[in-house]
Amino acid sequence: MRILLSNDDGYFAPGLTCLAEALSAIADIIVVAPERDRSGASNSLTLDRPLNLHKAHNGFYYVNGTPTDCVHLAVTGMLDTLPDMVVSGINAGANMGDDTIYSGTIAAATEGFLLGIPSLAVSLTSVSGENFSTAARVAVDTVQRFKDNKFNEPILLNINVPDVAYEQLQGIEVTRLGRRHKAEAVVKSQSPRGETVYWVGAAGLAQDAGEGTDFFAIQHNRVSLTPLQIDLTRYGQLDAVKQWLK
Repeated sequence: MRILLSNDDGYFAPGLTCLAEALSAIADIIVVAPERDRSGASNSLTLDRPLNLHKAHNGFYYVNGTPTDCVHLAVTGMLDTLPDMVVSGINAGANMGDDTIYSGTIAAATEGFLLGIPSLAVSLTSVSGENFSTAARVAVDTVQRFKDNKFNEPILLNINVPDVAYEQLQGIEVTRLGRRHKAEAVVKSQSPRGETVYWVGAAGLAQDAGEGTDFFAIQHNRVSLTPLQIDLTRYGQLDAVKQWLK
């Protein structure tokens, strides 16, 4: 089995290194990741300049672009054969609920999915990153399950793992995305040159976090596994919009 790894924290991120070490025990891996932290890049493609591909001392490849760029470049131009799976992560921080819209971690996996490759996005739900090894073991378990019993449909899975020791996990729960409250306001400050600058505020707290959601699973030390789709059509409003146009 051949796996393409990427992330949004950059090729030097400890979560990526941990993931690569763990998955190399069960698969052939190749890493193509951004040259710097591109968190929040979402599904953006770089179209206004060329991309450069370099190889780091540890064998990882890095690109001066977004997570989507990395997977797109690897699959459509760099690799001679398609990988059997794309795995993105391990992200330092949760990607639950509304986070999935902005996440570069999710975007890298989404690009693999759009290119016809089964894809996983793996996140550790704490920025302190004390238990990357736990998320890596969950990723290995998931990939091994896929190897032993391939899913018979195209699949894009969003996996969030509590930042606890592997033995403290309370199982895996298949979940839906929850929702957050409105994000906090931007933070206004001044640059050293006296210019007004703005920092994007923190994400809102969980709002829809009841049983069955990713937030609920993580709160109870369970791995959250959410199948995602890309079709953004709001089918329930098709007839309403047709009537509105009349």
